[in-house]
Amino acid sequence: MLVAYNEDKEMSKLQNFNGRYCESEFESAFLSFLEEEGWEYLPGNSIPRASKTDVIYSDDLEQFLCKTNPDLIADEVRQIVDSVRLVGAESEFSTLHKVYGLMVDGIQFVPKDGLARMISLIDFEHPENNIFRAVNQFAVEYVNNGQKETRRPDILLYVNGMPLCVIELKNPADANATVFDAWEQIYIRYWRDIPHLLHFCPLACISDGVKTRLGTVRTPYEHFYAWRRINDGDKVSTLPFEETQTMIKGVYSPERFLEIFRDYIYFQDRDYDSDEKQIVCRYPQFFATRLLKEIIVKSVSTKSGKGGTYFGATGCGKTYTMAFLARQLALRCTDVPEIGSPTIVLIVDREELQKQGAKLFTKSKEFLNLGEVSVVPNRKILREELGARASGGFYICTIQKFCDREDDKIGLINERANIICFSDEAHRTQLEHAKKIQFSKDADENMKAMVSKPYAKVLKEAFPHATFVGFTGTPIAETYQTFGDEIDRYTMDQAVADGLTVSIKYHPRIAKVLLDQEKVKQIEAYYKKCADDGATKEDIEASKKAMSSMEVILGEPSRLERLAVDIHDHYVAACANDPERVQKAMIVCSSRQIAYALLKKFQEKYPEWFVEKKVPDGVYASDKELSELKPMPFMAMVASVGKNDEPEMYNYLGGVKNGSRSDELDAAFKQEKSNFNIVIVVDMWITGFDVPALTYMYNDKPLKKHMLIQTISRVNRKYPGKDYGFIIDYIGIRDNMREAMKLYGGDSSVAPSTDDVAQATEIFREEMEILKVLFKGYDLSPFLDPNGDPAKRYTLLAKAAEYVFVSTQELSTLKNGGKNTQKVSFKTYFLKTVKRMRAAYDICQPSGELGEEESALAQCFMAIAGFVRKMSGTSEVDTETMNRQVSKMVEEALKYNDVESVLESGEQEDIFSHEFFEKLSDVKMPATKLEMLVKLLRKQIKEYGRTNQVAAKKFQEMLEETIKQYHERRKSLSAEEAGEAQEQASEDIIRNATEQALRILKDMKADRDSFRKLGLTFEEKAFYDILISLRDAYNFEYGTDRDVNGIIVNDKCKTLAKRIKEIIDTKSSFADWLNNQIVRDQLKFDIKVCLIKSGYPPQYSPEVFRKVMEQVENFEENN
Repeated sequence: MLVAYNEDKEMSKLQNFNGRYCESEFESAFLSFLEEEGWEYLPGNSIPRASKTDVIYSDDLEQFLCKTNPDLIADEVRQIVDSVRLVGAESEFSTLHKVYGLMVDGIQFVPKDGLARMISLIDFEHPENNIFRAVNQFAVEYVNNGQKETRRPDILLYVNGMPLCVIELKNPADANATVFDAWEQIYIRYWRDIPHLLHFCPLACISDGVKTRLGTVRTPYEHFYAWRRINDGDKVSTLPFEETQTMIKGVYSPERFLEIFRDYIYFQDRDYDSDEKQIVCRYPQFFATRLLKEIIVKSVSTKSGKGGTYFGATGCGKTYTMAFLARQLALRCTDVPEIGSPTIVLIVDREELQKQGAKLFTKSKEFLNLGEVSVVPNRKILREELGARASGGFYICTIQKFCDREDDKIGLINERANIICFSDEAHRTQLEHAKKIQFSKDADENMKAMVSKPYAKVLKEAFPHATFVGFTGTPIAETYQTFGDEIDRYTMDQAVADGLTVSIKYHPRIAKVLLDQEKVKQIEAYYKKCADDGATKEDIEASKKAMSSMEVILGEPSRLERLAVDIHDHYVAACANDPERVQKAMIVCSSRQIAYALLKKFQEKYPEWFVEKKVPDGVYASDKELSELKPMPFMAMVASVGKNDEPEMYNYLGGVKNGSRSDELDAAFKQEKSNFNIVIVVDMWITGFDVPALTYMYNDKPLKKHMLIQTISRVNRKYPGKDYGFIIDYIGIRDNMREAMKLYGGDSSVAPSTDDVAQATEIFREEMEILKVLFKGYDLSPFLDPNGDPAKRYTLLAKAAEYVFVSTQELSTLKNGGKNTQKVSFKTYFLKTVKRMRAAYDICQPSGELGEEESALAQCFMAIAGFVRKMSGTSEVDTETMNRQVSKMVEEALKYNDVESVLESGEQEDIFSHEFFEKLSDVKMPATKLEMLVKLLRKQIKEYGRTNQVAAKKFQEMLEETIKQYHERRKSLSAEEAGEAQEQASEDIIRNATEQALRILKDMKADRDSFRKLGLTFEEKAFYDILISLRDAYNFEYGTDRDVNGIIVNDKCKTLAKRIKEIIDTKSSFADWLNNQIVRDQLKFDIKVCLIKSGYPPQYSPEVFRKVMEQVENFEENN
């Protein structure tokens, strides 16, 4: 049981309870969850200490030290406690780092015998020897302008008397209390007022009951993340109301907490403390590290050489995963003699990743605990380095240098078995170096593996007894044989859902830059001529490679001019919408020659973009910032140089100084305030290039599979104010993208009068009755008991919110001042009702007119509504948070790209709207209009069929008949007819087919809207249609048809359709009945009983029942 720390406060809480869910209750619930995991609860005011500035619980620390060091005398133990309490360094962050080091490694102490030794402050090997306490409302004193003040963190987690984690909570029932507020409390107020507490607290957790996020006390808000798995192999949970329990069980069970605390909190080496870099692992990094370590240990023991493959989405932090894994191998494998202290060789695919890796690992020697960390320039030096040591060391090398045998003919580098080789995206470069390393021809077809067999052979020859581990965000064809099976995966969808990366929106603009079909014909004719002149198949392939028809079209000068204008106009307009935010852009071209030609077009049309400046006009930069910036153009091209480049392009790219030029541009592009905002690239800066402010990618290069994903992922990095990355596509990569994604979301007021109170009370009770009906049969009693368990009340809130979310019911509500009605979702109806109830409650509640029970119930509904708003992201305060709503990459845009490419519309079109018909009439090309109509009709019929199979089938048949007639009429045109007559006849056929398609579209619109005239909902009409259809098909009488304004109305079928819909809503509210056979069978039985009782059909017919159930199942699957 929890100990009450303030009886008066508890009594006051009960007296003023009235059903409210308070932050203190969520705190109690959170503490009870921690107790279940093994933490002992202790009220903050029960901890004895000499001063309220003291944050150490000395009794616990002394007890632990005495237990684990029985030879120490009491004075020595107190000396150690004082050393811990008084530890300090040159800055707040350095002190935090130093204290963390003492907690993990122990403190050096010289006892009376004079022999210095390390004293452990935490027993990581035997968790049961430690004292785990969850402490709430612990007052920490500080002085502000000579006046004593206190701060009270909600919960502190103490281990052996030291506070290791601070937890800040916000009321889950209050939509205005957010995790952002909790973060500000730690990051701003606690660091400002009580930094001496945070010196001992590397970890921080923030929660409002819906969002529960983990970080460190130095983590920016946008990098606090949910923990979505408890154990290896668990399915990732993405439900908001499960975040709290998953966090507590996945992070805060004492044994797991110590594991994370010891090895998964990263600090750079102490020499770099001024950078103030501290992170804690995210759940995919934690579980990937554990699984990979397990497989590596097994591999080394069995000498298989296969350490496994980790498939992690681009931007998810694979480099840190490598660092965590390296630390595990260095420190936690001492019981495996074959590993001991391993040597790690990291092979990357290009210099950009080498620099990125070197930047992290060379500053992480203390964390890695492997000794030397260095970048090796070639195989020879790597051989010398490894030969000079028997263990330890971390070496980074590019695949180009590793595979370059020109100056190093010896295949073998080292035969040691304790070498672990990490390969980071090294598989990609194999395609570019096919001449140096031979690869199998199906390298780009299987999409199963990562590294080619020849590369695997190079690795095996170099390190015959090593273990190889593969890391990739885009696995391509070939070799899970080298690295072994996929150990774990973290996909792009999960990264977006977790808020690690932003969603990417896809905007096709193909219609704006049409390909020159004549040019295509010319080139195809050129290929044919080669064949006619006796060229072999190989000759033709060589010709195509030298003169790609696509590249010739892409490089056509007038097209490039249109492209430059379109990119300029789009970028300028997009940036104007958010002028305060840095928004950089990348243009991807298919060849260096085309890229340079496009650059020249920009130079001709927009010379102001090529005036070198330190910062763009209108951007403020401090003297310090200006001193770090170099004058740069607004736009530049980055590419390697070719031996046969034309002088102008060769010199522009820097000639022999190409490398240093690229490095300068690289540094400038990564500086937010630099004038350099748009880069044109071909192959460079596509992988391992992270610029969070990069928002727009203008793609004019055919891409597919791994290269497509790597390329578009440049714009998915998080950046303040950036909700999406944008791909503006000029080449048509939609289908390739879809395939790749398959592989890899007034101030014044007056006091109310007596009449106001009476009226408000009446309205309040009316709205409460509506809410009771919505929750009819739902047990809310656990929430209404003021003495109830806070944990149960919290659980009820979560389940009630889930009840609101899963309901598929639609309800009628008034609009336009009560003149009309509209259908809204159960969730929207519920929230609007609570809003109205609350407005009345705020007026009448202070009057004392409301009873205890109805006041408590009102607070219950308000709490549920607050919970729902947070889960759905509709809270106003959410504008301060980064957009975390999950949407699958590209899907949203793909819904409208066909329309957009013709109509040049930036938004999804409602094809039944008046505006759409107007736009359609503006399309002048008859064949284009017909093709577009057919596509849209197919799509809308399919969509209609998700709800109403019968109506959709009817319109599908009408459309197919129209298409059939169209083709038959086209075929019937005489082959002899020619010229204008044939052309006119063809146009007439197209026009007739188009008119027929438009009639189908209008009829479908009328049919879709007819439910209003029938007095049914859109869904109820689907069942009405099947009942009428089956009655007519099986020729039995049921009810009486009557004509109402051109609509056939059958009241008996209407009533029955409503009953069927009601049964479905009741049975499927809480369960996915399609996956629950018991619920499914019960639903079928209930509908069958309903049909029989209603006399439908008059004589028993299994076939009729079956067809009704088909519509039921179709409805449930798609709604």
